[in-house]
Amino acid sequence: MIDLDSPVESVLGVAKGPKAQRRNVGITERLGIKTVGDLLHHFPRRYLETGSLSALEDLREGQLLTVVGEISRSHSKTYKDRRTGRLAYRQEVVLRTEGPSLQMTFFAQQARIGKWNEQRFKLGRRGIFMGKVGTFRGDWQLTNPQMVLFGDDGEAGEDLAALSLESIGPLYPIYPLTKDVESWDLQKAISFARTMLDEVPELVPQPVRDEFRVLDARTAIDRIHAPETWAEVHRARHRFRFEEALVTQLVLGRRRRAVRRMGARPRDGGDGALLAAFDARLPFELTAGQAGIGAQIEEDLANPYPMNRLLQGEVGSGKTLVALRAMLRVVDSGGQAALLAPTEVLAQQHHRSITELLGDLAGGGMLGGADEATSVELLTGSMTKTQRTAPLLRLASGEAGIVIGTHALLEEHVQFADLGLVVVDEQHRFGVEQRAALTDKSRGTPPHVLVMTATPIPRTVAMTVFGDLEVSTLTELPAGRAAIQTNVVPLAEQPSWLDRVWQRVREEVAKGHQAYVVCPRISGDELEPGQIDPDYDDDRDDDGTAPPPRATSAPAPPLASVEATLADLTTYHLPGLRVAPLHGRMTPEDKDRTMRAFAAGEIDVLVSTTVIEVGVDVANATTMVLLDADRFGISQLHQLRGRVGRGGLPGLCLLVSHAAPGTDARVRLDAVAATTDGFELSRVDLEQRREGDVLGRSQSGYRSSLQNLKVLRDEDTIVAAREAAEGLLDVDETLASHPLLAESVLVMEASQESGFMEKS
Repeated sequence: MIDLDSPVESVLGVAKGPKAQRRNVGITERLGIKTVGDLLHHFPRRYLETGSLSALEDLREGQLLTVVGEISRSHSKTYKDRRTGRLAYRQEVVLRTEGPSLQMTFFAQQARIGKWNEQRFKLGRRGIFMGKVGTFRGDWQLTNPQMVLFGDDGEAGEDLAALSLESIGPLYPIYPLTKDVESWDLQKAISFARTMLDEVPELVPQPVRDEFRVLDARTAIDRIHAPETWAEVHRARHRFRFEEALVTQLVLGRRRRAVRRMGARPRDGGDGALLAAFDARLPFELTAGQAGIGAQIEEDLANPYPMNRLLQGEVGSGKTLVALRAMLRVVDSGGQAALLAPTEVLAQQHHRSITELLGDLAGGGMLGGADEATSVELLTGSMTKTQRTAPLLRLASGEAGIVIGTHALLEEHVQFADLGLVVVDEQHRFGVEQRAALTDKSRGTPPHVLVMTATPIPRTVAMTVFGDLEVSTLTELPAGRAAIQTNVVPLAEQPSWLDRVWQRVREEVAKGHQAYVVCPRISGDELEPGQIDPDYDDDRDDDGTAPPPRATSAPAPPLASVEATLADLTTYHLPGLRVAPLHGRMTPEDKDRTMRAFAAGEIDVLVSTTVIEVGVDVANATTMVLLDADRFGISQLHQLRGRVGRGGLPGLCLLVSHAAPGTDARVRLDAVAATTDGFELSRVDLEQRREGDVLGRSQSGYRSSLQNLKVLRDEDTIVAAREAAEGLLDVDETLASHPLLAESVLVMEASQESGFMEKS
């Protein structure tokens, strides 16, 4: 007998001959199947209904096809083989499907084989056929197909003689494949492993299985590989999705509890003088959402354990104001607050806007500062040692209540008198190392943490990816936010419309407004990190083959760059207007100078890369032109669009693209143009992307830790698993009564995927 830890070779058998050796290498190396457990958890992508013909549509040359078909015509011919001069035999067969018919041809050098082919390919006989699809004289054909024929004599094709027909049930599994490995190679090995397996270890406790109607592990293994009905498939899949969700939620639940046990200094707001003075000077009322979440954060800050909260909301919903009020409360409590921004441009923008919002309340220790005032410092990596000296001293002494900067704030020489709150802005998770670094700076007790994002996150993603954070969502937009009209400018169909784009920019500037022009490149035409290559796709169909070619655009001009666009606009399209560049290769001083000039109305058109994606707030900017907009993701387009319409003036966003109708790129652009609802767009975004990307695999290089679970599809399963996880942890956080489950949790906690969940 074998167990899940047995090497997979124990069920593959001895590889006799080069073909079997290549197969075994494909299974163990390319598919990464090392043990019997790996093999049994290599689940089918789909199933063939052996009792009915396969429905075929959209066939393509070279496609690897697995299909149930019925022989509708079979004709034998003899011919003279030019190589040997002998009589040879050819069987021409037509395979009927629910769709196009497929031609198949079988050759034989011996009369007995020719006769055998004539007998086995009887009219009306059905079977499973697998081969590459090609065309011959305008007809679709299967080239050198492998097959399992159903029928009276129960014979199989030469390549499949070892496959037992008893193993073929109503639903035949089709597995993810690789070179030199066929689906039936895996099916045979898995079928043998199931017969030899003594028992399947059970991770999910019996009470949990009973309460949430989850199959036991052994039954689920059998049913997912050899189901009799679709209902068995669905219940088996639910079992493994629930198991994965349960382990994930246990990891996140233990992390939430561990953070609470760390303890933190309560920040109850003291006399509240600074926050009260700030609120009294606000020229507008807080929205209900801002007030409600503000009260929630104040309650968190007063607890003797660290706040660990995610604040999400639409572009322009006022998250920064909520975060600033939290920082002022901590300062009122005698502590300090730090705001970490992902870029220097954003750090500088935050410093300007927060200083302006505070007015004389930011003049602590200065002539003219209010009695309640504190000081607000800026600290970035590009600052010289001389420029850093004074801010560092004010932080270390406690004179500075608020500091805004990049991850330079985490450097060893940066010291705080009493760090009480860290606000992490936009798309940067706050990981273990960062938390430890700032805990060291806060004299041994961890600071409270508030993470902000303007990329709306569906509930299940928040529960799965950000599950160690409590989530607050701002759904209202503050008064004064105007509607943004978004249009796709399809240059593939209407190249002349680009002239109208620049005419609209001139019209807006003539009204006294300003515009952004965003390019995917600074210069040249090489792919850069973060941009989308529309020709790349590593998805695979259910049978492991490459996807069909998508609709493609005609050859497009070189991608727009800041340098080339700047020259083009100043020379041809927008002469006489004040046009300036902004991009990451500029010095921090030049970037800051340019942003100040744009904010002051001294620049009409800013030609930029995505450095203006978040945090940039210029109320007079009403128009945004995104060149080669198909090179940006949905969330990024939504973020960029949010830079206009911020001052009560209607916004206009023009998505310029050469993408043809029907391409994925065009679908993305049409979705962005159709709605300004960020939550709806986030769902569209996740549905278009591979599941690993939900956890950031494409950015990190890690594989997704979710193998069976899809966070959008399996919402009910995730919710149930979280409930089950909390119940188990309430009884015993160590899971000592469930050692196998505890081991899986520890493995995930120690794995790269778990580490990335912290840092993503």
